[in-house]
Amino acid sequence: MEKKEVENPLLEQAAESSHPSSRSNPLMKRRYRSSKTVPDQASPAEQSRSASLQHPNAIAENKVDVKLVLMILLSYITAGALCFFLVRYQIKGNKTNGVIDSIYLCIVTMTTVGYGDLVPDSTMSKMLACIFVFVGMALVGLLLSKAVDDIVENQEVFLVRVMHLRDKCDSVEMLKEVETNKVKYKFLTLLFSLVMFMATGTLFLYQKEGLFFFDAVYCVCSTITTLGYGDKSFSTPEGRVFASFWILMSTICLAQFFYSLAELYTERRRKLLVEWAMSRKLTASDLEAADLDHDKAVRQYLILDRGCSAAEFVVYKLKEMGKIREEDVAMVMEWFKVLDVDHSGSLTQTDLRNAGASTS
Repeated sequence: MEKKEVENPLLEQAAESSHPSSRSNPLMKRRYRSSKTVPDQASPAEQSRSASLQHPNAIAENKVDVKLVLMILLSYITAGALCFFLVRYQIKGNKTNGVIDSIYLCIVTMTTVGYGDLVPDSTMSKMLACIFVFVGMALVGLLLSKAVDDIVENQEVFLVRVMHLRDKCDSVEMLKEVETNKVKYKFLTLLFSLVMFMATGTLFLYQKEGLFFFDAVYCVCSTITTLGYGDKSFSTPEGRVFASFWILMSTICLAQFFYSLAELYTERRRKLLVEWAMSRKLTASDLEAADLDHDKAVRQYLILDRGCSAAEFVVYKLKEMGKIREEDVAMVMEWFKVLDVDHSGSLTQTDLRNAGASTS
């Protein structure tokens, strides 16, 4: 008799649960996020390929509304600039224009750069600075960083398209490439953006602010790291207008860059762990450890006769790779036992009806 192909219930269930709609698929979301008109249905080839790449947390993934973040940022800067403008006579330092200086001081306070070229000089102005520095840090940490992260994610496809300009790759293959090496392309995108911000700031300080080239580089480094010694800063009205945008974007970009660098290192360690887990030789103790319900009475039977099921093997390997925790598996197993009313070891519609009746 010809041996039948071994069925894989886990993969079958995953395929059935993957909806081809672009609204439940992160890859299709990435593709149509910037478009107001989303196609109702993609081609069958794209549906099957993108459905197989669906991330398990796609439904729970929270995306930041960039327009809302920009409105909140504009409201913060407007309120901060207005408050600092009203107390402009209680601020000392190198002043240029009242409105420009107020916006500039608000941005410098928000990003914690703190050059020291403009400083509060009264109780009221110092109180405003304390309030706006905490509000600004919360805004940068909670909203702006996430919004920039989403914007960078949208640029990953463009980066891959440029890198493979000479290769013939369709859209689905491009999206698969981005999803497979997501952390690496995010890091490269942020690295490119950071270099561009540093080059733009250095060039502006050198040409418009009249700093020597090394001093311009020094000022850029002390600014984007929020070190802000204050010996070199933006002193002209044009420079402070430029700084109001540049400081905000460059400091967030640097923070995202170092976060992405840490992610890249963690991803590399994770891949090494996965390779080790998939290549090492299995032993009888591994089959024993794969027993999910830890039933000692039938453990010997499981090892010698029935063996390890596909579900048990998958869960065991996922635990070994560090993708799930033992506590999570134990919690799900307890939930399974509650639903398994007849204690048959499998869930049926009768079990679900009886479990529903018992809970009600």
